[in-house]
Amino acid sequence: MKLAGVAVVGTIMFAVGLVWSPSGNTAAQKLVLTGASTIAPLAGEIARRFESRHPGTRIDVQTGGSSRGINDVRNGTADIGMVSRDLKPEEKGLHAYAIALDGVGIIVHASNPVVMLHRRQLIDIYTGKIANWKEVGGVNSPITVVNKAEGRSTLELFLSYLNLKNSQIKPHVVIGDNAQGIKTVVGNRNAIGYVSIGAAAYEAEHGTPIKLLPLDGVAATVANVRSGTFPLSRPLNLVTRVFPEGLARKFIEFARSPEAHDLVEAQYFVPISIR
Repeated sequence: MKLAGVAVVGTIMFAVGLVWSPSGNTAAQKLVLTGASTIAPLAGEIARRFESRHPGTRIDVQTGGSSRGINDVRNGTADIGMVSRDLKPEEKGLHAYAIALDGVGIIVHASNPVVMLHRRQLIDIYTGKIANWKEVGGVNSPITVVNKAEGRSTLELFLSYLNLKNSQIKPHVVIGDNAQGIKTVVGNRNAIGYVSIGAAAYEAEHGTPIKLLPLDGVAATVANVRSGTFPLSRPLNLVTRVFPEGLARKFIEFARSPEAHDLVEAQYFVPISIR
């Protein structure tokens, strides 16, 4: 299979060993991936399958946000960066390879009676103009606004969707990865946050008491991300500093191949077909 770029182009470790460095030393057999927490669980599963089919290899997957993935690839401390968004204009010198599509959705506690929020209401909630759920058809309780930390691509996408700057947001809680966001909403019935649709759908399906709200009247589902009708979606990219060779190339090709599609779907993402 040819490797081609796709134009749409707290650290947790999934240790999934000989050393393979970003310099391209193919005598060793280790890869280091860092970056987006959205991609890390999927990358960890792909890594385990890849290792089982390539004895003697070791793939270390570490989170820290998309910005970390970009920076680590640029400075050579990671072989592959995980970036859950398109590359920015100033990053176009890097090489991005999409392995899946995902959306960003609004989550509230499953017991919250609110079933929909308009974009204007979301803006007012996140900027502090709406502070009580009763103002949007909910119970008489103060809203706990959960925001993402700087360096998280989910934050950038959400701000772009609302046409806001992060300085305008009035959060009560600032979290890092999707798991923290989901845990915060589970523990606070009055909280509102935004996370990966894949992560939220997976948790909801497995009994976690959260629910995804529609955006622009479109349900936050994997099917709507797949069809392109959901308004806030993004590619999940593996990024390298130079054109990948050796073990890095093999891993990226494997991650994008039909051999990994069941793992992508198991994480509630949309596989990308490479022709």
